[in-house]
Amino acid sequence: MKKELKTDLQRIAYNCRQATYLIEKKQGEELTDREKLELKIHLAGCYICRVYEQQSIMISAMVRNLLKADPSAEIKLDDDYKKDLKIKITHKIDEQH
Repeated sequence: MKKELKTDLQRIAYNCRQATYLIEKKQGEELTDREKLELKIHLAGCYICRVYEQQSIMISAMVRNLLKADPSAEIKLDDDYKKDLKIKITHKIDEQH
């Protein structure tokens, strides 16, 4: 059973979450026709997600160029940074519940 979204803010947030998911998915694989349509409709009315898509594409291109420059370079996050990031994510998730 689907959870009913009660407020306009919840509906908008859900739509933006879905749109950002599809934006990222689109960069790695082909979207279904339904996903393409959902994203196109959302982006037509959501300036924030359009900006997000542009930034995401630019960041991905920069990372690809970085990896092309030195394909043997190992990109690894510092262990302390990963621990700190995990704590922040956990706190954010806990705030939402």
